[in-house]
This record gives sequence, structure tokens and C-alpha cells, in this order.
Amino acid sequence: MKRLLFLVLPLFLNAESLKSLLEHAKANNELVISQKYIEQSKQKELDSADSNYYPTLDANLFYQREDDATPFRPGTTYGTSVKVGFDIYDGGKKSYTSKQKNSELSSAMFTYADTKKSIALAITQDFYNIKSLKASLKAREETSKVLKAQLDRMIQFYEAKLATSDDVDRLQSAYDTNIYQIDSLKFQIFSLKSALELKVGKKVDSLDNSKFKKTLSQQSDELDSIQAIRANKTALLNLSETLDSYYYPNIRIEDTYSLYGYEDKAKLGGQTIEQLDHQNKIMAILNIRLIDFGAIGEQKAAIALQADALNEQIRYKSKEQEMQLLLSIRRIKTVELNIKSSQSALKSATSALKTITKKYNAGIVDNVVYLDALSSHTKAKAANEKSINDLELAYAIYYYYNSKNIEEFLDD
Repeated sequence: MKRLLFLVLPLFLNAESLKSLLEHAKANNELVISQKYIEQSKQKELDSADSNYYPTLDANLFYQREDDATPFRPGTTYGTSVKVGFDIYDGGKKSYTSKQKNSELSSAMFTYADTKKSIALAITQDFYNIKSLKASLKAREETSKVLKAQLDRMIQFYEAKLATSDDVDRLQSAYDTNIYQIDSLKFQIFSLKSALELKVGKKVDSLDNSKFKKTLSQQSDELDSIQAIRANKTALLNLSETLDSYYYPNIRIEDTYSLYGYEDKAKLGGQTIEQLDHQNKIMAILNIRLIDFGAIGEQKAAIALQADALNEQIRYKSKEQEMQLLLSIRRIKTVELNIKSSQSALKSATSALKTITKKYNAGIVDNVVYLDALSSHTKAKAANEKSINDLELAYAIYYYYNSKNIEEFLDD
């Protein structure tokens, strides 16, 4: 007993809790990290749009050489200039562009939150499905030990001429089938575990018995994925307003200060001609689009159709969330009934197997009856464990469709 405890204790201590896996995935899952980068890029775009409100400052240097110099125009000229420009009125272009980028940022933030929640739910599904498969595996392995013992016993009876070859073959077939089912379960566990490790971003050795809080009194919030679509729709509407601004006047003022230098001295009649060595130029620019042959109108029509498409997605996904919420509550109630049923079935199968095993060892019933009882007990045991894990998963789905962070509802 002490040796068994010594072997099991390290596995128990190293078992991963669901909460720790979810926290690790938030920081290491590549899809989550990708969405974080997208959110940061949208923030930069917004910052850039807001910067357009400030004046612009340009500077340049120039050097000019003309082979055919004139008395009034030196052959070599060089200089520098600084230009300050500011848009006095742009028809609201900057304002709507900024609003558009802000909506795109909001959409990216909601998508980031949705990605984290979706990955968390997927990890939770893998977590409890693995536990259910491991419960089935454990039941099969226990059955394998019993079948092997009965097979060895039957072989001894056969060698002593107390049993037929059919008795041995039947047990051998049951044993071999069980071995195959064990290997199949191991492969399923390996596949799910690999998928879990991919989502989490690290190797997972064993899983603990994480449990969710059991409460159905949650206030439902709109899913982040729906809010992301709403924000995208708002961004499109702001883009449409930005296009309208092209029909309004654009008024801009620019102030340019220039310095000039000359390598050649222009002369006329032996007298040096004074050249301009500095200049300040102020210019007001009024720009208005008179005709574009419907180009902007067509763009606005295309954007309106895109907005309508997003609106239909919002309606559909809102209905889907409402449906999934109702189903999640129904699922919980169904699983709770299944737990009660599976516990009764396990109790009955355990009692029946105990009685039939005694009768089988006494030669009162044949191995067909015994194998059927053993199979029923194995299935009942696995079904009971699965129903318990299904209840945890059912609550996780319920919290997800309430748009909650499911890790916050795990028991400490």
C-alpha cells in the first residue's frame, strides 16, 4: 500500500488543473497571440488617424545646375526650404476616419476576447473528453485482467479435459477484442492530448479533477463575436461618411520659407545683379471635386451592401446564441438525469457481476452469461465516469454562451 501511494502521489501532485491550462493558453496560444498583434496594429492605425489633426512640417534641400546660364539666372543654384501645412476644413474626412479606426480597434478587441474564450472552451472540451476516455481505458484494463485470469483458468480446465475448446476460444476472443479496444482508446487519448497540448502551448502529463461551480443564475451578455461584427458594421458606416467628405471643399493653408545660394554671380553690363536669397510664401488652397462619374457613389453602395450583410450575420448569430443558451440549460438537466441513471446502472451491473461471477466459478452459468455481465459492468462504469465529466462540460458550455470567462467559474 505504501509503495502504491509512493508511485501515485507524484502523478497527483504534477496533475494539471484546468485553470492553469487556460491561463497558460492565454499567454502562449499562437491564435490568441496573433489576435493580440492585430489589436495592437489597429491601435497604431487609430493613433495614425488621430495624428492627422496636427499640422505637417516638411523640409527639403535642392541643388540645381543649368548649362545655359543667363544674366538674370545663375547656372548653379542651391537652397533649402521649410513648409508648414494645416487643413482648415476637410469635410469631416479626418473625423470619420478616426471614428472608423476606433471602431476597427473595438472589433479587434472583441475578436481577441472571443478567441480567448473559444480556445478556453475547446481546451475544456479536450480536458473532460480525455478524462472520460481515461475512465473507459481504466475500466477496460481492469476487464482485461479479469479476462486474462479467466482465460488462464479455462485453459487449465481444457487441459484437464474439464472444458471444451469452444469455451477457451470464446474467452480468447473476448480477451483479444478487449485488447484492441484498449489500444483504440489509447490512440484516441493520444490524439486528444496532442490537440490539447497544441492549444495550451506546452506538454501536459496528467489532469486533475477540476470542477465548475454549479449555478444557472447568470446574466447573459452578448457574445464577443457578435459585438465584433457590430463594431465592423459601425466602421463601415464611418467609412461611408468619409467618402461623402470628398464632395465637400477642402481648405488648406501652407507657409513655405526658403533660403537660396548661388555659385555664379549674374551680371549685366558689368554690374552684379542681386539675386533673391530668401523668401516666405503663404498659400491658401481650396480644392473641391466637381465630378467623378459616380465612382464614390458606387463605393458607398458597395459599403451599404457590406453593412447589410453584417447586419444579417448579427441577427443570425444573436438567434444562435439564444438557442444555444436554451440548449445549454436543457443539456445540464439531461446530464444530471443521466448521472442518476448511470449510477443506478453501475450499482445494478456491479451487483449482477458479483452474483454471476460466483455462479460462473461454481459452474452454474456458462461463460456467455459471464462475459455479458462483465461487458455490462465495464460499460456501466465508463458511462458513469463520462456522465460526471459531461456535466462539467455542460456547465462550461453554458458559461461560454453567457459570454463569460469560464475559468472564473472553476472551483479553487
